[in-house]
Amino acid sequence: MESPAPGEQILTTLLLEKFDQLTEALASIPPEQANSLLPVQGSNSPVQLMLHCCGMMRRWSSTVNLGVEVPRDRAAEFTAVMDKEAALQLASDARKSFVNDLALTAMHDAPIAAPPGRDSEYWMATCEGVLMHVLEELCQHLGHLEITRDVLNLPAC
Repeated sequence: MESPAPGEQILTTLLLEKFDQLTEALASIPPEQANSLLPVQGSNSPVQLMLHCCGMMRRWSSTVNLGVEVPRDRAAEFTAVMDKEAALQLASDARKSFVNDLALTAMHDAPIAAPPGRDSEYWMATCEGVLMHVLEELCQHLGHLEITRDVLNLPAC
């Protein structure tokens, strides 16, 4: 197999950096706050954000790009309660599987299993485009997790 093109290497590095930053942000939160919600409707706990990112990332990298289904309950990701260490282990496992998915991905090919209703999205033209969407989502949720962490750590007024 030939080496990935420089752009593909950059994308892979960015994806893994953002996921690692998510993991580091969760790791920095005290265990008793890992499942805490902010006092606003619809907020998500740090654990929920991590589980959602793991599910999202594998859905696109494996189920969509490679056609290898990874079971996922998206709604459950946003109601989950899990020990912080278990969430970090799940993240580690998801990262390893994601790296394997990336190694098998033909970046310039079309995804094998475009989800119904999403096949018209401009970024669905190639597997690389799908992974750019994953990067977009990881960046969004990293910011979300960092804000959640910061608010949870505010001193009481």
